Amino acid sequence: MSRRTAAASVAHDDAVLAQLGIQAELVRKMGVFGNFAISFSVICILAGGMSLFGYGLDHGGPVVMLGSWIVIGFMTLLVGMSLADVVSAYPTSGGPYFMADKLGGPRWGWTTGWLNLLGLLGAIAGINYGAATFITAFAQMQWGIVPSDIVTMLIFGCILLLHGLLNVCGVRVVTVLNSISVWWQLIGVAIIVGALAFAPAQHQSAQFVFTHFNNDTGFTSPLYVCAIGALLAGYTFCGYDASSHVAEETTQAQTSAPKGIVRAIAVSWIAGFILLAGMLSAIQDYDATQNSATGVPPAQIFLDVLGDFGAKALLLIVIVAMLFCGNAEVAASSRMIYAFSRSRALPRWQTWRRVSSRTKTPVAAVWLSVCVPFVLALPALWSPAAYGAITAINAVGMIPAYGIPVYLALRKGDHYKPGPWTLGRWRRPVGGIAVAYVVVITVIFCLPQSAPITPESFNYAGVTLAIALLLAWLTWITRGRRDYQLTAHNSTAEQAGLEEVV
Repeated sequence: MSRRTAAASVAHDDAVLAQLGIQAELVRKMGVFGNFAISFSVICILAGGMSLFGYGLDHGGPVVMLGSWIVIGFMTLLVGMSLADVVSAYPTSGGPYFMADKLGGPRWGWTTGWLNLLGLLGAIAGINYGAATFITAFAQMQWGIVPSDIVTMLIFGCILLLHGLLNVCGVRVVTVLNSISVWWQLIGVAIIVGALAFAPAQHQSAQFVFTHFNNDTGFTSPLYVCAIGALLAGYTFCGYDASSHVAEETTQAQTSAPKGIVRAIAVSWIAGFILLAGMLSAIQDYDATQNSATGVPPAQIFLDVLGDFGAKALLLIVIVAMLFCGNAEVAASSRMIYAFSRSRALPRWQTWRRVSSRTKTPVAAVWLSVCVPFVLALPALWSPAAYGAITAINAVGMIPAYGIPVYLALRKGDHYKPGPWTLGRWRRPVGGIAVAYVVVITVIFCLPQSAPITPESFNYAGVTLAIALLLAWLTWITRGRRDYQLTAHNSTAEQAGLEEVV
């Protein structure tokens, strides 16, 4: 693309923003691949698939893990396509909340924004704390360090600090890291599956991989176990709204952002299936894998098949992928905070919407995106159940936030004006199925996951969702209906104060 063509493209993108009532402040340094890369990095099959692998072994085993991956992946693709249709019409950093407001009004936008924001912050806490546990498992294998909650928390804090430092460097650095992340994940999956497949160890039969059912949940209904077992895929296929949050930093955003969402889901779907099948075929001892001394079942598979050196090498591949994922999640969250603050939705909104005059990055929003998850994770030092309750908002916040704009666009009927990337006549049937799926999977997210149900085993996702909705309602009646403006216009003096030199 020539400089003249690129300049014309940026001018068109900024003109689209202006029509939506937004003044362009961020710099467009991201293309279609970079936009795809951030959503692919956030979905991160090497993070979700590995950190929840033990959950899958308990909740249905191989047949449910692979079967639900196929079904959930397909349904997620329908949701992603429907959301992409709306993103094309409203390519802003606000993502779902901006679309919901435009299509349904301020209260819809406010509620969607809080669900999306809390989901993003919970996701940062979950993925980076998961990375910290994998690092402690590696440390145990390498140096014999006994994992402890305090050590894990310290590593978690260091990871967040690293992600904050990388993100304040600007969108160009984030784009490069996300591009590396794509190839790291795809090559990493190939290396892991290839190493496990060609190692001179016994492999499970195809019948085991595709039909073996295992139930350690305490529930007797196979159908119920299949439903809750689907959460391995359900939790993994989150975060693809990242493409919308960086739309204001993407060229040809009305087509690049929708393509980024759909392609990220499709590639993750295929690569994730290959990864899970390869891991399951390499299991040497099912019970020993479930109860691994490392605390990480995939690490036990690596140890059993490849020995100490090979296991540590593959574990490093997974750890680095998790770090890429957390970094991309911070980027998406900071843009959401920036946009939500631009609409005066957050307390001290003037601070969080400031943009660095040097890097054109919302620096304060970046640091808020790493500080809040650290606070959210602190209960893990005393109660794993409390930590699970807080981070559960990841999925139960984000998935409904994807379905709301799709539902509102359908409700709008012929008054909805799609962008250049659209499903056309398929928009209504695909959107209807997508909304129904969002309702069903959100209910499943809230179901008990093990029996007997105790304070430690209770699934707090439903409670967390209720608290999030209550928080959205309380903040609306106390300040939202007074201060919230979707496209707030600032005075010249105020606008000048929103740029900070960093």
